Amino acid sequence: MVDPTRGVLYPERLPTFHRVAPEGATAELVEWFWIPEWRLPADEVSRQHVVGYPAVNLVVERDGVGVSGATTRASFRDLRGEGWAVGALLRPAAVGALLDDPAALVDGIRPFAAPDLHDAVAEAMRSGEGHRARATEAFGAWLTARVGVLDDAARQANALAVELLGERGATSPEEATTRLAVSVRTLQRMAHRYVGIAPAAMIRRRRLQEAAQRVRDDPGVDLSRIAAELGYADHAHLTRDFRAVLGFAPSDYRSDAGG
Repeated sequence: MVDPTRGVLYPERLPTFHRVAPEGATAELVEWFWIPEWRLPADEVSRQHVVGYPAVNLVVERDGVGVSGATTRASFRDLRGEGWAVGALLRPAAVGALLDDPAALVDGIRPFAAPDLHDAVAEAMRSGEGHRARATEAFGAWLTARVGVLDDAARQANALAVELLGERGATSPEEATTRLAVSVRTLQRMAHRYVGIAPAAMIRRRRLQEAAQRVRDDPGVDLSRIAAELGYADHAHLTRDFRAVLGFAPSDYRSDAGG
């Protein structure tokens, strides 16, 4: 599992936050579970900035269940009062079983009818010590029962995500087609059906997340070096990508993040 703060622009501002690895059969359906918990003073707001993974999330909160699509831009959420969420970053095999058209959900969120899932996870979150483990266990049990047995197409879709989003992922769609032994058209069709965005967009988001993490974690690193190591044409290309998605330059982000 990647660094738990990957994709979170200002991790020091997080409430209590955990990423939990799935176990057993759930590992074919969930990349990881994520659980924020917060209790804030009445007059305090905690704004959480995220450059999200190009993936679908199924999220249980106190007031219901929602499903959010892959994102193409940075976003934020303001936390107030007291609350929690238990989210599952879904692997493509799960997306194919739960959604007919994930592309229609890109940069959006909608309610998801799963009252039994909500009740099981909410009960676990109220259960005291060990509640997070019980919540993810209940979530995983519901999901594996809902999805059922995976076919070859679902497993191939999971392999696509590994090649496009993994730590040693492909640097271009063409490289991914070679690794997966599929045509460019097949790669595009799988990405649309199981993720909702194009393969090139998935690669760009992975690269930008890694660039942001390196800028934040190593204040002294040369930005031109980051650009070269991650496949950007040059420093200016990296800066344009930052501005297009995040709204600011990497140098500004480094200063704001404490570098």
